[in-house]
Amino acid sequence: MSRAVDACLAALAPVVWGSTYIVTTQMLPPGYPLTTALLRALPAGLLLLLLARRLPPRAWLGRLLVLGALNFTIFWAALFVAAARLPGGVAATVGAVQPLMVLLLARALLGTPISARGLGAAGVGIAGVGLLVLGPGAGLDALGVAAALVGAFSMACGVVLTRKWQPPVPALTFTAWQLCAGGMLLVPLALALEPPLPPLDSVNIAGFVWLGAVGAALTYFFWFRGIARLGPGVVTAFGFLSPVSAVVLGWVFLGEILTPWQGLGALIVLGCVAVGSRPVRPPKRGPVLAAKAVLAHDEREEENGARPCTPCRSIPTPRSSA
Repeated sequence: MSRAVDACLAALAPVVWGSTYIVTTQMLPPGYPLTTALLRALPAGLLLLLLARRLPPRAWLGRLLVLGALNFTIFWAALFVAAARLPGGVAATVGAVQPLMVLLLARALLGTPISARGLGAAGVGIAGVGLLVLGPGAGLDALGVAAALVGAFSMACGVVLTRKWQPPVPALTFTAWQLCAGGMLLVPLALALEPPLPPLDSVNIAGFVWLGAVGAALTYFFWFRGIARLGPGVVTAFGFLSPVSAVVLGWVFLGEILTPWQGLGALIVLGCVAVGSRPVRPPKRGPVLAAKAVLAHDEREEENGARPCTPCRSIPTPRSSA
């Protein structure tokens, strides 16, 4: 499958995630954030596990619990706290620092090079999200801002570690394992902190099915597959599409008004996605640098008492042209 198709499928995930706000507010009973997260993660994970037909090995359980906590349990819990204490625009803008976090963490944990283009796209993208979703009366709450930052950092760590701890299994299997782990960690939190759900009507059930089957199972399969094939630095730039999707859906289905500033913010975000999702190409080594690298390796072998290889010694030192 081509890289363009992989990128489109990965980008589809945050576009669908943009529907979470409108589905949660219009179709689900209010006041059950942890239960909603649980019903979104665990059934989706079990469904994918039935399709994958493979249980994780015991040696992987610790890593899967860490990934499930970072990608789902901590992220979704912090997200709901931020949404409850902050205006939606403020929460989205603070959460937009996640691509920048991913770039820095990928450099630290994976050795992925950081380009000026990637850093610029992440920084300008935050400004674009601010124009898109911030209103004139947006206020700040310290706990809400802290929760939004914790959620962004948790998801950023999950994205990078998903690539670092990639097991030799298909993306569908890996997605199932992580969703099940995150869902099981949410069970005690939901039972301890929230009352039982009221009787559900057909609209509630449809909302939970959408969030679980499409908003979790399908989209996280595309998301983790994209991380494995394209790398975290490329995939995380698509996260800017989520607030764009949320604003467009609010305009289409809820009759919300779009301002020219929001249109400008959307254009900036789309431009940053296009720039930030381009792969970073490693610099090419010229013949001089290549020869110097070989000779330096040969000298280290001599210092360690090893005999340098004859082909390495046969490479002449390049002369600079006059």
